[in-house]
Amino acid sequence: MIRGRHGIGKSELVYQIAAQLGLPVIERRVSNMTEGDLLGLPSIEGKTTTWNPPDFYIDACTKPVVLFLDEVDRGTPEVAQQIFEMTDSRKLNGYELHEGTLIFAAVNGGEHASNYQVRDMDPAELDRWTTIDVEPTCEDWLTWAAGKVPSVVWEFISHNNRHLEHKEDFEPNKKYPSRRSWVRYANTLKASGLDRPDSAEMEVNKPQVLHLAASFLGFEAAVAFADFYENYKDVVSAEAVIVKGQWRKTEGWEMNQHIALIEEAEQNGYFKRKLSKKELRNLADYWLSVHSKFSEVAMKMMFTMGSGGGDDDIQKICDSNFVKFGSLENKSGDTISELIALMLSTKQ
Repeated sequence: MIRGRHGIGKSELVYQIAAQLGLPVIERRVSNMTEGDLLGLPSIEGKTTTWNPPDFYIDACTKPVVLFLDEVDRGTPEVAQQIFEMTDSRKLNGYELHEGTLIFAAVNGGEHASNYQVRDMDPAELDRWTTIDVEPTCEDWLTWAAGKVPSVVWEFISHNNRHLEHKEDFEPNKKYPSRRSWVRYANTLKASGLDRPDSAEMEVNKPQVLHLAASFLGFEAAVAFADFYENYKDVVSAEAVIVKGQWRKTEGWEMNQHIALIEEAEQNGYFKRKLSKKELRNLADYWLSVHSKFSEVAMKMMFTMGSGGGDDDIQKICDSNFVKFGSLENKSGDTISELIALMLSTKQ
């Protein structure tokens, strides 16, 4: 049983696990069920009745599947009693589940239950489940969303973590953002042709973006995103630094902005592919521009490149020739490898 707030990807997690196991998923919403929907309906044979389970349950009995019961804590007590037997004895009304069938559930209960209209689960019911409380980080979402949502959405969240989702008390009937609503909004931006505000052909229509965002995300997140969207052409992205060489635009940044840039580069796969000589020169110049002010940023960049399999690129950047190729004046005359050694010795 996966417990957690709404829209964090509980169902997505179940489907990912099923895909890794090579099992099909049978999903049913317990909140929509009455007794007969799970137990089945009777037929009369002579003077006796025979129970006929629903087709999806028979499938779970005859072949290995992931039986995904969503919103278990929004179901009726009568259906919950049937799930008692299924999760405890792996059978229902005499029909046994296939030995390879796995049962998953997703609920909003647990630590955050007070925010939802859910049924309390007593100790005997919980005892039949292995409960896993899921609280994903913003970095988890960014890792998952890289390449799945437009860059403008990804970069906004990477620089504005607090707008990803609402974690405090909820005011009644007020719209708030969630991870799920951001994905839905991102898909709508794509379908509307509004996903590339950095395009030279794109004429930014801020009111349109604002009102559309508000319908998915609520007013506060929509205002912040619309402002970011309007000025997106001036945003310094990982692409701007690595591909276009616009590293000088980062010279007034704080440390957290540099960290976000490196994480963006990692999530967008720049450190997993072979970089061109021009891109390596741009990275070398960027590294030289930050190493003296933010040594942590400089080391994080090298560590992140190494973690992504970019050892060859690191070796090239550290080569003395790259200091000469770069457009930044390296007054010390030291190679990047010598500067790294100096930083390490200073820290020691």
